[in-house]
Amino acid sequence: MPLPVLSRRAMLAAGGAAALLPAAARAQLEQRVVVVTSFSRDVTTPFATAFEKANPGTKVEIQNRNTNAAVAFIRETRSSPPDLMWASAPDAFEVLKQGNVLARPRIDTRGIPEHIGGQPTNDPDGRYFGFAVSGYGIMYNTRYLRANRLPEPKEWADLMKPVYQGHVGISAPSRSGTTHLTVETILQGEGWAKGWAQLLEMAGNFAQVSDRSFGVPDAVNSGQYGLGIVIDFFGLSAKASGFPVEFVYPSVTTLVPANIAMIEGARNPNAAQAFIQFLLSPEGQQILLDPKVMRLPVRAESYAKAPAGFPNPFTNPSLGARVTFDNDVSELRYELLNSLFDRVITFRLKELVEAWKAVRAAEAQLAKAGNAEGQRLLAEARAKLTTVPVTEAQAADKAIAGAFRAAKPGEPSAGRQAQFEEEWDRATVAAYAEGKRLAEQAQRAR
Repeated sequence: MPLPVLSRRAMLAAGGAAALLPAAARAQLEQRVVVVTSFSRDVTTPFATAFEKANPGTKVEIQNRNTNAAVAFIRETRSSPPDLMWASAPDAFEVLKQGNVLARPRIDTRGIPEHIGGQPTNDPDGRYFGFAVSGYGIMYNTRYLRANRLPEPKEWADLMKPVYQGHVGISAPSRSGTTHLTVETILQGEGWAKGWAQLLEMAGNFAQVSDRSFGVPDAVNSGQYGLGIVIDFFGLSAKASGFPVEFVYPSVTTLVPANIAMIEGARNPNAAQAFIQFLLSPEGQQILLDPKVMRLPVRAESYAKAPAGFPNPFTNPSLGARVTFDNDVSELRYELLNSLFDRVITFRLKELVEAWKAVRAAEAQLAKAGNAEGQRLLAEARAKLTTVPVTEAQAADKAIAGAFRAAKPGEPSAGRQAQFEEEWDRATVAAYAEGKRLAEQAQRAR
């Protein structure tokens, strides 16, 4: 049974995060709480340790899965689900909400604004709660840039420049909820056609598409490559930990909440509710400023102890405000977008990079001795390499997008998904081969 919301006076009188639940409820906390999360141990351990100290006798059991795997796991374990889902991607929580697998615990959110960076902090229906906010941008290794004489990037468009060839990394959105949000933010901020054109040209400079979120910041920290497209806390925590890195928010970005939700049918509902309440408490919010965590709190007062230069959406309201992230749009095309990115970038990175190398060689050649025929061929090559085989209208079509919703072998939707993906593969292979051919022909044009 849901626990009652405490009065403000009672909370203050009790003092401390452990007092966010009535004494009787605290005594009834179960012996464990099972949390499925995409966050690393660097993030989860400080919270779990502090919660267990405040609630003796209750153990936090962490199960690490990437966001998409976590969503699938929760869907598949309805008869015996975990207690909590804890991740960055609000659209993943919206997918779970629409699937009727999120509970509605009574959580005290007083002292937390309803909106941060122009976005709702919590689900208006009370199904998931923002405990931090995150933006998306570019992390770069300052020593690497100096050694390779590379300029510091400021905007997404900078990563399209030939000078960054082979120096940029990203993780696949199908394996990373934060990368999914980054890609979706670019598409919503720039528009579908322009956004994909930008992403495809940026991909021409990719050294790697990692199969895990942590692979990108690890590679930038170590100097495997110089720049990574990441969520802000990867860059901020690396810098706070002493790595020679910086992080920049492009103008086309947004701040969106990182969330936690109780799963319908949770075996340990009291402990689950207590854990959510702890994350939102002043004590829990302060942990966000741990050098290994470095996430933006949802309580304004928490920033008083933030390090110098730490981003503060309360004193910088323009931070992340340019793009108003639409969860409904993202939720509808969530799986389709992940599959499309894999088909046009992840699985075809080698062909795409080679085609862009040919384009840039042609551009250099035509800059020395340009001619109309060469420019025409080059324009055609670019068109082939900057267009995806799906329109925005098709991505918003419920019949098409629905084919990618948890399709399983043998189901009609699984067959339709496979059909779409085969069509995309054929179109992509042909487009990249033709783009490279046209670019090479442009170099020979006289």
